[in-house]
Amino acid sequence: MNKLDLLGAVLANLINVLLVFLFIARLKEKIKIEYWAGIALILLLFPLAYLFYTGIYLSRPALYFVQIGLMILYLIVEWLLDYVLKIKFRQTKWMVILYVTLFFAATGGMIGVASLAGKFWMYTTIGTFFIMVFFAFYQRHKTGE
Repeated sequence: MNKLDLLGAVLANLINVLLVFLFIARLKEKIKIEYWAGIALILLLFPLAYLFYTGIYLSRPALYFVQIGLMILYLIVEWLLDYVLKIKFRQTKWMVILYVTLFFAATGGMIGVASLAGKFWMYTTIGTFFIMVFFAFYQRHKTGE
């Protein structure tokens, strides 16, 4: 395992943990915590871009770029919708379907990125992913967002 694989694994888990904090904050109506958890999540664009860039020089397989690229795309969409344009899209069914599809493709793809660091990180990321999924569905059910 090299340091870049470890960085990918840590980022995958950090993304899941930040999303759990964000969903719990939304459930408890802690708007500032939700906002800052989202900002922290979006700032992960920078290390993800670094992984994407260095992956070119390491001749990573195409799937690696799809996985990292989907997460980068998701974070850009999140930033644009929630922080720049401030669109209340979570009440529009077709937008929610597209958003949720991208969300789960991106977060699920990060399991593949984490698996490059070894089985421990793969299983850890699967665990944090399922915890995040639980809170994603639970908060959606409770808040409608």
